Order: sequence, then C-alpha cells, then structure tokens
Amino acid sequence: MATSLESDQPVTRALTDRDMAVLDFERRWNRHGGAKEEAIREVFGLSAARYYQVLNTVIDSPDAVRHDPMLVKRLQRARDARVHTRASRSLTSSRQVDSASRPLPDETTD
Repeated sequence: MATSLESDQPVTRALTDRDMAVLDFERRWNRHGGAKEEAIREVFGLSAARYYQVLNTVIDSPDAVRHDPMLVKRLQRARDARVHTRASRSLTSSRQVDSASRPLPDETTD
C-alpha cells in the first residue's frame, strides 16, 4: 500500500461511485426478495465472487466507515463471523483427519 510523502499514513482513495453503489445495494438488499446473485449480475455486471471481493475491499476502507459506519461495521462483523466459522470447521476437520490417520494401539502387546 502506498504512503503519503508527508507521513507514514497509508494513502486512502475516495469512494468511487461503484463503491457507494455497492454499499447502497447492501444497505437495501434485505428489504428486497429474490436471488441476490442474479441482482448482483444485473446491477453490477459482476459474478457473485467478484462482487464479494469488491465489497470486502470497500468495507475495509476508512472512507466507507465514514460514509455509513453502522452498515460497514455490520458487514465487517458478518464477514469476521464467517471467517471464524470457516476456520473452526477447518480446524475440526483437520483434527478428525489427524485422529483417523493415527494407528490404533495394538491390543495384543500389553
């Protein structure tokens, strides 16, 4: 990330029209029915995966927090919860694999 010449603070870019449209879409999405992925493709012309990459970049922006702090904090909490859940599942499944790959003790050697 670039830094400004005057300080060591990262240079932040202002929210683009698309960034604000993504935040507005997220703000009002719960009020509308239908398939979100279809709406994403219609409104933004993006795949759902690309849209969520854009959204995650936007909600990490200090300008986004200033634009709509409650929405951005809610989206960040939801993202963090998904990451935590995914990590917990991964840890649980890797423990199951580890325990399944260990040889059982030989009962005849005692």
